[in-house]
Amino acid sequence: MEQCLFQYNLKTKISSVVVDNCITNDSIMDILLGKFDSTSLILDGKFLHMSCSAHILNLIVKHGLDVIGKEIERIRECIAFWVAIPKRYEKFENSARFLKISSTKKIHLDCKTRWNSIYLMLGSTLPYRANFERLNV
Repeated sequence: MEQCLFQYNLKTKISSVVVDNCITNDSIMDILLGKFDSTSLILDGKFLHMSCSAHILNLIVKHGLDVIGKEIERIRECIAFWVAIPKRYEKFENSARFLKISSTKKIHLDCKTRWNSIYLMLGSTLPYRANFERLNV
């Protein structure tokens, strides 16, 4: 990174570097700060190292989701049960038609490491709440 900054003469054009919250990044940024002319940095480089707001938001959401982790896991298991076998999913769809659930969304599993996919999974499942209750899962 240092070589790239100096090769393209970016050392006087940089105001901040945004990285995630990794201890290695803290060390690298301390090293880089020593390589810059502090007069070319905003507030003598106090804002050179910025934490990625998307990463911070991700940590906040994951912490919040831990509160309802057991419920999310139960929903995930229900979905996995119904989508695992085509005949079983057909039974799920027939039951939804019987209950006149008009949602066009299909239930789908999430990717455990992506909080937005948990949101999408819950959103696809919510219209079928009565169906899950009827099927007693």
